[in-house]
Amino acid sequence: MFDTILIANRGEIACRVISTARRLGIRTVAVYSDTDADALHVTMADEAYHIGLAPARESYLRGDVILEVAARSGAQAIHPGYGFLSENAEFAEACAKAGVVFIGPPTGAIRAMGSKSAAKEIMEKAGVPLVPGYHGENQDPEFLGREAKRIGFPVLIKASAGGGGKGMRAVREAVEFPDALASAKREAQASFGDDRVLLEKYLTKPRHVEIQVFADTHGNAVHLFERDCSIQRRHQKVLEEAPAPGMKPALRKKMGEAAVAAASAIGYVGAGTVEFLLDEDGSFYFMEMNTRLQVEHPVTEMITGQDLVEWQLQVAAGAPLPCRQKDLAIGGHAIEARIYAEDPAKDFLPSIGRLAHLRTPAESANVRIDTGVGQGGEVSIYYDPMIAKLIVWDTDRAGALRRLQKALADYQVVGVTTNIGFLGSVAAHPAFAAADLDTGFIERHRTDLFPDPSLASDRTLALASLDVLLRRAAEAKRTALASADPYSPWHQTSGWRLNFDNHHDLHFLDGEKVVTITVHYRAEGYLLALPGGDLLVRGELDAAGDILADLGGARVKATVVRHGATLTIMKGGRSHTLAIHNPYALSGDEEGAGGRLTAPMPGKVVAVMVEPGERVEKGRPLMILEAMKMEHTIAAPRDGLVARLNFTVGSLVSDGAELLALADEEGV
Repeated sequence: MFDTILIANRGEIACRVISTARRLGIRTVAVYSDTDADALHVTMADEAYHIGLAPARESYLRGDVILEVAARSGAQAIHPGYGFLSENAEFAEACAKAGVVFIGPPTGAIRAMGSKSAAKEIMEKAGVPLVPGYHGENQDPEFLGREAKRIGFPVLIKASAGGGGKGMRAVREAVEFPDALASAKREAQASFGDDRVLLEKYLTKPRHVEIQVFADTHGNAVHLFERDCSIQRRHQKVLEEAPAPGMKPALRKKMGEAAVAAASAIGYVGAGTVEFLLDEDGSFYFMEMNTRLQVEHPVTEMITGQDLVEWQLQVAAGAPLPCRQKDLAIGGHAIEARIYAEDPAKDFLPSIGRLAHLRTPAESANVRIDTGVGQGGEVSIYYDPMIAKLIVWDTDRAGALRRLQKALADYQVVGVTTNIGFLGSVAAHPAFAAADLDTGFIERHRTDLFPDPSLASDRTLALASLDVLLRRAAEAKRTALASADPYSPWHQTSGWRLNFDNHHDLHFLDGEKVVTITVHYRAEGYLLALPGGDLLVRGELDAAGDILADLGGARVKATVVRHGATLTIMKGGRSHTLAIHNPYALSGDEEGAGGRLTAPMPGKVVAVMVEPGERVEKGRPLMILEAMKMEHTIAAPRDGLVARLNFTVGSLVSDGAELLALADEEGV
């Protein structure tokens, strides 16, 4: 076994590898960019080395610099995690030349599976079933358009060199194909340095089922059963579970054998995942093979009791697999939820910022959290916006689902917008409970999962008001104790007024609506004049800062976090945000509605499709931003003329930056 390993990655996967290495007594070396100087993986490792600027191409993708660190630190092996250099054959070869073990498959296997087109040819020869499509080298747009028509719409365009939903577009009609192809190629080039694509028939209601495989250098290969990864947004997974619900033993055996055959066909070594589309009739088709550890590997670990990172280290050190196929069995059910800094209501756009408040469920044998960020940590524009992976286990799916719902309800994040509420909605949906799963689940249940934004309830307003009042009282008490006259009436917060009713107005901004709550001070608490009527409330703040409230006789515990002028009220897995409003503050002049088009997030301009003075119609694509290797199209909100372009291709823009301006014809 190795004495020292270097983890050429960041975030939760780097922390995950460090945890197993530490348990095995292996010294760990971390690397970090400017942005990650104080990151969790840096503090967990035994040593850490700075490798460059924040952009990945100037740090985590610098294989030469990482190998220099390996030499300086005495690392005998490099674990690449997933993403970055994990499936880079050139880096694996460079490791071999430098005398450092690459904890991953042989370069031949990486290359064979690195091209989706070549992978499908190999799988076809190995007898693994394929989805009808085109996987050739001809990338002429007109030729690809004809192939799409031959296959029959809808078709799926996929980047030949990558995964994770990057460079992937579903096209339902021929007229949409040219623009979708151009966008997929741009995104593929930006993500993988290769703009080649392949085409596949788009199955209307498939499940995404993948098989975890493992092989060693002694000719042994096994599968560790399947994972269902059908709940996806933007072709990226958000909920995964093992085993796949409703999987019959005969089908599991057949898919597992096909996955092992796929691995054997390329002389595979190490951890890999063979991904299939499972159709409603039980037919399954090879999609791709990921030559690395997958994000969702914890659910496999939870149902098998195996540590897959430990397996990786043992196999890379030359040891045989610790188990044979007959030794592996499924125990219970596990579900993983990916906690992302993103806004589901805005098409899952990433949210950038610092975690001002973070409270997670208690970990146990049933609840596991893999994370790479703590309170005060930052989610930046440069990397994937995942905050953590929440994994739950129980003896059956129903039990695991109950634990997932409870754990999501206990997960609190303030400072960035997250998908926690959305995940809770999926977990509580009857179709999910019934295991009616397919890759179109989110879109099919959009109405249920994306309800129209609602105003704060009276209970939420009461909790916000009580929090403000209790904190004011606590601050006044501290001020009084520190003063020369702690009994001065000027320190009181009872609302006392000479010859007047003792009351006070609180003003909140709920979205764009101003809500005023009149507080009447009573000996037994506060009487709040809420939109739905008067309510007597009282309460206290506990040691953790939570409110223990009595709302008209109902005892409630909630968390209210103040971040700047914003209050986030969290209870039962749901949160609502209010802003403390000053009705006397002056507001600045505003441009006409719809005239300015601003960046929904920090990013890079990768395409500008209009010129100043050009007439555009509502819905016309104007500009494309790239953030976290994903493209976001800025479209015209109305008819008009392009009055001004403020950025060109290649420009970096900040969140809220004015990208361009539209005007009526007479306004130019």
